[in-house]
Amino acid sequence: MVNNDTQIVVTPTHDPSLERRYSDFDTLVDAIEYAAKGVRGVNFYNARGDVTDVITWAEIRDRAEAIGKRLVGMGFEKGDRIALIAETTANFVSFFVGCQYASVLPVPLPLPTSFGGKVGYVSQLRMQMESCKANGLMAPSFMDEIVNQATEDMGLKFIGDYEDYMNVDTIGETVLPTPDDLAYLQYSSGSTRFPHGVSVTHRSLLSNTHGMGFHGIHLEDSDRCVSWLPFYHDMGLVGTLLTTLTCQVSVDFIPTEEFARRPLSWLRVLSQNKGTITYSPTFGFDICTRRAAMRTSAMEGLDLTSVRVAGIGAEMIRPEVMREFVDTFGQIGFSYNAFLPSYGLAECTLGVSFGTVGKGIEVDLIEESVLTGDRQVLVSGKDKDDRMREVVNCGKLLPEYEIEIRDEGDMILSDRQVGKVFLRGVSVMREYFNDPETTRAVLSPEGWLDTGDMGYMKEDCIYIVGRAKDMIIVNGRNHWPQDIEWAAEQVDGLKKGDVAAISVPGDNAEEVPLILAQCRVSDPAERVKLTEALKKKIQAETGVNCIIELVPPKSLPRTSSGKLSRTKARNEYLSGHLQAVAS
Repeated sequence: MVNNDTQIVVTPTHDPSLERRYSDFDTLVDAIEYAAKGVRGVNFYNARGDVTDVITWAEIRDRAEAIGKRLVGMGFEKGDRIALIAETTANFVSFFVGCQYASVLPVPLPLPTSFGGKVGYVSQLRMQMESCKANGLMAPSFMDEIVNQATEDMGLKFIGDYEDYMNVDTIGETVLPTPDDLAYLQYSSGSTRFPHGVSVTHRSLLSNTHGMGFHGIHLEDSDRCVSWLPFYHDMGLVGTLLTTLTCQVSVDFIPTEEFARRPLSWLRVLSQNKGTITYSPTFGFDICTRRAAMRTSAMEGLDLTSVRVAGIGAEMIRPEVMREFVDTFGQIGFSYNAFLPSYGLAECTLGVSFGTVGKGIEVDLIEESVLTGDRQVLVSGKDKDDRMREVVNCGKLLPEYEIEIRDEGDMILSDRQVGKVFLRGVSVMREYFNDPETTRAVLSPEGWLDTGDMGYMKEDCIYIVGRAKDMIIVNGRNHWPQDIEWAAEQVDGLKKGDVAAISVPGDNAEEVPLILAQCRVSDPAERVKLTEALKKKIQAETGVNCIIELVPPKSLPRTSSGKLSRTKARNEYLSGHLQAVAS
């Protein structure tokens, strides 16, 4: 396949010379050794949709072995940790795999662009490196100043960019992993406190990528993946990089920061390479729809008829956003049936459940009163007089998992009853690295993981309704912050990510719902109008009377993966660090 703009030959979609294996390997090293026998590989693109770099799985294998031998020669030992700044480049991919040849644990961490400022990033980077007890760091050279500040007095064995590591002359012998060795640490973006390093074994990784490739999306010989997701996030790392590696698929990557500048580059690469598989949180589809509405020529030359799987995950799935995407891009061949809802979390390596390929989004209409009353109430969608909410069917669990829906007393609930989601399976993490207390809080000795999610089962499929820890309880009624935030985001002048729904202490210690909304207008009269519009819209959609506080743009805190952190927002507001603007 040739990119017309640059004449660079990208790795092919088809490879008749190599029979596909669905991640049925003992370790990641075994997987790359097999993929290296074929001609597929990884391709990188810029915001214009032009290919910038091409590397086959065979070339990655060769680079990886060379890196592994150098790590051993430098004195890195089995089980040591190396923090990797997760650039969307061939160097990152090669180094991540290279760590496996030394049985060293790569720890992917975000680029500075994921944070609001240099000081905050330096602090976050140091905290994560201290959390994982890093022995080394691999970062691009443009980050030298930041790296020096973040790693001062840490006593690391080596710090440098990819070339610095490759220029090391001391060569050792490879130290290969076993299935029950850890393969890497994945930082979860949970918002209750500082993110934890999820410990993932080779056995867990290979089980999960097998489940996703074989049972989840039913990979075909003609499949090609396209992604803009970051490598430090579980969906980007495991879903679009490690699954394509372990199942021998060619994949095209657009750096996340390039996608943010030009979202339609994602669709352009899908179109020109006839990509069949892609994945995104809801907001990725939303931003493309919004951008297309701003440009009359946005879809010229695009054809999305090849897309058979457009996976959705990582946050609550909003069916109305998906419908708008189809309304916009259906005219260039995108099919609603390509949508594939799923459920997963880093603590389960990644994938837990998948919808049915080719069916699109299926929803369950349930009474809002079910979610605002007793959590154990039987789910029912028959009473059309009550306000109904669409809850997306996230599909059947991968075969490895057991599931239990429990009430607050840990009693197991029946189908169609809302409760806490507990999971057990091979892909469940071993532990939070170096954090036994938090591990014990979520992982039982019998292997049951408390996901922190609320949901219910129906006809062997799982429906996720929200996060238990974020729930707002007012007068004994439960309110999901996602619902309140969605209602607020419908008000003119606000967009997705501008709103945090939290609760604060009121009189007599009761909870009072409060909205923190990022405001871009300076006119006091306009701010008053915005406040009133928010109150009216939220009341109409959810029945909740909220206090409204307007805060400056870009002031709401985020997790390392860019998600809104309601807990941090609440803490900052109550401590006075997040101040409302005058209205």
